[in-house]
Amino acid sequence: MTQSDHPGPGGWIADRMHHIDASGIRRIFDLAAGLDQAVDLSIGQPHFSTPEPIRRALAHAVENGHNGYSPSPGIPPLREALQQRIDSQHGHHDRRVMVTSGTSGGLVLALCCLVEPGDEVILFDPGFMMYQHLVTLAGGTAVTVDTYPSFSVDVDRVAAAITDRTKVIVYNSPGNPTGAMDDPATIDALARLAENNNIALISDEIYSRFCYDQPFHSPASTNPATLVIDGFSKSHSMTGWRLGFAHGPEEIIEQMIKLQQFTFVCAPHPVQWAGMAALDVDIAEHVDDYRRKRDRLVERLSGHFEIGGGAGAFYLFLAPPGGNGTEFVHRAIERGLLIVPGSVFSSSDSHIRVSFAVDDPTLEAGADLLIELAQQS
Repeated sequence: MTQSDHPGPGGWIADRMHHIDASGIRRIFDLAAGLDQAVDLSIGQPHFSTPEPIRRALAHAVENGHNGYSPSPGIPPLREALQQRIDSQHGHHDRRVMVTSGTSGGLVLALCCLVEPGDEVILFDPGFMMYQHLVTLAGGTAVTVDTYPSFSVDVDRVAAAITDRTKVIVYNSPGNPTGAMDDPATIDALARLAENNNIALISDEIYSRFCYDQPFHSPASTNPATLVIDGFSKSHSMTGWRLGFAHGPEEIIEQMIKLQQFTFVCAPHPVQWAGMAALDVDIAEHVDDYRRKRDRLVERLSGHFEIGGGAGAFYLFLAPPGGNGTEFVHRAIERGLLIVPGSVFSSSDSHIRVSFAVDDPTLEAGADLLIELAQQS
C-alpha cells in the first residue's frame, strides 16, 4: 500500500502495522464487556498483592527523589546485585546484565538487535502471541514448530525447520499458554542445536520461579550464548511496574543498551529501587499456594476435559468436549465465565487456556461453570 492509495492519516501508517493484529485476549474482553460480575479465569498475572517491602521501597524511592532518568543499563546497585546472582548461577565469563522495561521491553530490544529483514525466527505453537508480532516488527519472518499434543518441544522438528535464513529461536519454559515444561535433556538438546547451527537462542524465563513438579532448568546452563529475558512481574506481582532484566553475551547486551537509550531510555527509576527490595523477598509460599490451586483444578476437571500443561506458570491448557475452543469460550462468556480460546496462541482452535492465579472462591466457581459447560457439550 502506498500513501496515495489511502489519502489522509490512514495512508501514513506503516505497512507492517497491518500485519500486527490486536491481541485476541483483548477481543475476548470486548465480548465480555457487558458482564457485571464475571468469574475471571482469563488473566495471566498473580492474584496476590505486591509484597509490602517492595511497596515500601517504591514509596521511599519516590519520596527521596529517585524520579528522574536512571542510567540506561539500570541503576548500579540493582545491576550489580543481579550480576552477582547470574554469575553464581551460570559462571559465564562473558555474561552481562541490563535492566529493562519489563520482559516485553527486553524482548523488543533483543529481537530488534538480532533480526534483519529476511531472517527467520523459530517460534513454538502454541506460544505467547507477542513473539510473532515482535518478529514482524523487527522485520523478520516467524516459522512455527508444532508442539501438539504433548506441548513439549520435539528437537527433531526444530532441526527440520532450520534453514540458511534461521537467525533466532525464541523459547519459553514454563510456557504461556500451556504451563508446560520440557525436561532438562530436551532443553539441553535444544540449546546444543542452536549452538551447533550458530543460531541465537532467546530464553524467556519470566515464569522460572513457578515450577511445581521439577526444578527450573535454563538452556543457558548448556549454551553460554543463550540470551535470557527475565523480570519481576510474575514472581513478585509487579506486572504494572514494568521491571525486567536481560543477560547474555556482552556484545549483544551492549547493543541492547544502545537501543534502549533511544527507545525506552531506562526502566522506571523508582521501580528499580523497589527491585532491590524484591531480590530479598521470599515467594515460596505463593509458589506452594499455586501448586495447591493447580492440583485442585486438575482434580475438579479430570474426567471432563483433556488436561495439558500445568507443570509451571499459572495455566492449564484444556481440550473441551467437541474440540472447538472458540465456540466453548463464547458459551462460557454467556454463562459469565471468562477464559481464553487457544486460537489466540495457536494456529489450532482445539483448546482453551484457564488461569488458576485467582482466589479460592473464584477457582471453585470457575471449575463449577467449566464442568457444567463440558456436560452440556
